[in-house]
Amino acid sequence: MAPTHVAMSLALAAAVVFVAPAAAPFVVMAALVGGVFPDLDMVVGVHRKTLHQVEVFVVGSVGFGAVALVTGDPLAAAAATGFVAAALHCAADYLGGSSEARPWEARSDRGVYVRSLGGWVEPRRLAAYDGSPGDLALAAALSVPGLLTLGDGPRGVLLASLAVGVAYTLVRKRVPQLSGRAPAVTAALVALYSVLVRRR
Repeated sequence: MAPTHVAMSLALAAAVVFVAPAAAPFVVMAALVGGVFPDLDMVVGVHRKTLHQVEVFVVGSVGFGAVALVTGDPLAAAAATGFVAAALHCAADYLGGSSEARPWEARSDRGVYVRSLGGWVEPRRLAAYDGSPGDLALAAALSVPGLLTLGDGPRGVLLASLAVGVAYTLVRKRVPQLSGRAPAVTAALVALYSVLVRRR
């Protein structure tokens, strides 16, 4: 679910900020954008296929990461962070459940589409489905680094995102027709809006 992607992205941002504190504002924003960007294909295209471009994200991570290491440029560090966050998003989708209306029934073998492998990769279901109690626990655990090390804005994003995650988990099986779309998009927009407002 989106709160898990947000928490994972901000945990990544916390690690990058630790080694590159001067890049903090750019890194946090890039991590959030990269972490939720792939799920915009819920609105346009095929979910977990159209914008889940793992190969592009890996190439961007390596390229901008190399530039950041050589030059120390904070914008390159932010770009690398954004691409890594997007790649981690795809990896998390692969490790989680399938994208279907009732993922707890595990009827679909579509985890994430990987172009270099020529099709869909079956999900590992380590988190049974989006909005499962295990998914919420993972989101909470991944929120700890950001809550402990990042500023008030990112902390507010994490807390708001976790609140959405709790509510979503409580109603997940009652709204299978949403297939994760409305809550995920809502959580992503809440997170991004919170960051933008707090930076003014």
